[in-house]
Amino acid sequence: MTSILVTGGAGYVGSVSVEAFLAAGHRVVVLDDLTTGHRDAVSGGATLVVGSYGDSGLVRGLLREHGIEAILHCAARSLVGESIAAPARYYTDNVAGGVNLLEAAREMEVNRVVFSSTAAVYGEPDTTPIPEDAALRPINPYGETKRTFESALRWYGTAYGLRSVSLRYFNVAGATEALGEDHDPETHLIPNVLRAAERGESVTLFGDDYPTPDGTCIRDYIHVADLASAHLLAIEATAAGDPRTDAGAIACNLGIGGGFSNLEVLAAASAAIGREIPAVIGPRRAGDPPILVAAADRAATLLGWTPRYPTLEAMVASAWAWRQAHPGGYAD
Repeated sequence: MTSILVTGGAGYVGSVSVEAFLAAGHRVVVLDDLTTGHRDAVSGGATLVVGSYGDSGLVRGLLREHGIEAILHCAARSLVGESIAAPARYYTDNVAGGVNLLEAAREMEVNRVVFSSTAAVYGEPDTTPIPEDAALRPINPYGETKRTFESALRWYGTAYGLRSVSLRYFNVAGATEALGEDHDPETHLIPNVLRAAERGESVTLFGDDYPTPDGTCIRDYIHVADLASAHLLAIEATAAGDPRTDAGAIACNLGIGGGFSNLEVLAAASAAIGREIPAVIGPRRAGDPPILVAAADRAATLLGWTPRYPTLEAMVASAWAWRQAHPGGYAD
């Protein structure tokens, strides 16, 4: 049993990871400022502390009080458009706040960190599926700040012996029975398609003239429960003496080795709810590559990670089931 601090543990990805950690028998403390997370998303059995991971004094106290041995860092700003409009906010929170977290961990001799990163660190890749050794060329402050924090993890490993795993992924979807996706604003395709279905509205797909089989963008998706299992495996890989992190920092992509087009997402959602969801085609969005798919061989080899829910149908159906059971999202 490991005592784990989860930053952002009241959010979509963080809360499902907390659920997985508790099921595996670990002790969990959640640190979340609740600006985008939900108090009701924190599983029973976890301790919730409302505050910022950038508050090094608060973090030091939590690490000491709860005997924290490892950290899952899920908290960060993550809206691409917002990052372009307000880069200072992203550097302040994602970089400066992240370093404050690392400094608190270093001072309290907590040397195990798993970082919920993003495949946005690659920018517009030269090849797809994208391997981990592809050039990191982010095209927005969101991706750049994630890349910068990954670099900090690497140098902390060299200088201070920090063991870390960064997990890079594109799109997360789906839900568990208890926990699902509830963002405001919502920027992800699947929940926006399902929301349109609930409201009897049409959904806008951006571009249908890409060089793909059906003309719409293709993106890699993973089920949120599969991401949580990867977080759990990565925490285990940071244990003292584990040869996988003896060198300090490693990075693994997460994906299913393929991708789904926007029209395929629409069709799967229509099948899940039992009726056609109308769509309109809007103009392409600037900077949208035709295909983004992550090669995930390293996660399989190093972490032993295999997606349990690799089908689009499973992701969409679980998301729809959660929305039906939780109309309006979380009560708070």
